[in-house]
Amino acid sequence: MSKIIGRVKELELLRSLLNSDKSEFIALYGRRRVGKTFLIREAYEDVITFQVTGLANSTSTHQLANFYLAMLKFDVSYSAQAPTNWLLAFHQLSLLLEKSKAPKKIVFIDELPWFDSPNSGFIQALEHFWNSWASARKDVLLIVCGSAASWMIKKLLNNHGGLHNRVTLRLKINPFTLYECQLFMQAKHANWGFYQIAELYMVLGGIPFYWEQVQVNKSPAQNVDRICFSEDGALRTEFSNLFSSLFSQSERHVKIVEALATKNKGLTRAEIIEESGLSNSGRMTELLSELEESGFIRKYPSFEKKIRNSLYQLVDFYTLFYIKFIRDTLVFDENNWSGAVDHPQHRAWSGYAFELLCLAHLPQIRKALQIAGIQTASSSWQSRRSDEGAQIDLVIDRRDQIINLCEMKFSINSFTIDKNYALELRNKMEVFRTETKTRKALFLTLITTFGLKHNSHSLGLVQNELTLEDLFIE
Repeated sequence: MSKIIGRVKELELLRSLLNSDKSEFIALYGRRRVGKTFLIREAYEDVITFQVTGLANSTSTHQLANFYLAMLKFDVSYSAQAPTNWLLAFHQLSLLLEKSKAPKKIVFIDELPWFDSPNSGFIQALEHFWNSWASARKDVLLIVCGSAASWMIKKLLNNHGGLHNRVTLRLKINPFTLYECQLFMQAKHANWGFYQIAELYMVLGGIPFYWEQVQVNKSPAQNVDRICFSEDGALRTEFSNLFSSLFSQSERHVKIVEALATKNKGLTRAEIIEESGLSNSGRMTELLSELEESGFIRKYPSFEKKIRNSLYQLVDFYTLFYIKFIRDTLVFDENNWSGAVDHPQHRAWSGYAFELLCLAHLPQIRKALQIAGIQTASSSWQSRRSDEGAQIDLVIDRRDQIINLCEMKFSINSFTIDKNYALELRNKMEVFRTETKTRKALFLTLITTFGLKHNSHSLGLVQNELTLEDLFIE
């Protein structure tokens, strides 16, 4: 029985390629620690013919030696001299693979971007290996994997040279959903409810490696103290390693996420430039694209679909939590998190993190609203009139002439709409209708942790109610 949690569709797709009648070139990418390597090893178990992992921040000489040692492991009787360049290295690999009697020769190159050291000729050699040998056969599965999503997309998936349109399957591995984290904790025999899992998700996100650190006999707050704040906590120093391993000159990427962490609702490109102190150039476009492709930020349009009004928002849960809480603490501070539950900063973060939690589960929200089969477009909206200040973080514009205006509220009990908040909501809806001039029906949709406490103020105001449990839909 498989040890892997979730990834059902990905596993089925990868395993189906064993029956392909042609050679396949598979590219996996996704955020560091998201489980790409584990997925490949689980999908193909003991039938991988040859595998090698790139060395971080290493020279071409060392990478070639690493590749040669992997070939020796593949065939202990291998007697050829170590290759001095990548063309020779891939030629030697093809000769070794031709000796294999496996029905599918599975070649797994992990952390592919690390092999591409300056002036190494690695990409050109990989092109030649695929175009002149592997693609002409019917029995090769070439699988390449990398955490540097921007490199994978720019150098491989959008390659304009010899690898143009050569990848036969591109597969982005996303973080776990809440449902998959629930399965993960059940596999660890944790007796936790939706709220406890959501508490940790708002800190760790859906990164499997981070959830492996969780101890089921401790509360979520105790786990956060141990994992994030203790001197030997796995995530205390993860931030610097995370960015330096994914991006070259990562200091600029860090400045951008630090700028975005200053404003929960997001910043425009111009505001990012002003806040970060970076120059307004074509490189800024690349930096934003790299962060977006790697899953750290998202770019989302305004309801009016005006590009200049598009906002960039920090959406990586751990990165946000690190900047807000971990970065400036001392290693000998104890009970940082469990002692701050009632702190105003904690409450403010909880509200925003819950909004991010909802935005990360839009498919589940659509399914819970029973509109999964209806064409929709999701966006944000902010009033153009500064005196109104109305803002809606999630607008679901539906093809069936309905618009869901979603409000997301985090609380430890049932949520109560009082008179003032009811007036605020009615004002938002009126300003939205006036400024957008929409003729569609507006459905106010409230997403809370434990549901809405009905009273005279909520009556006739809220059309749809969703709870935290709805975000756990498979």
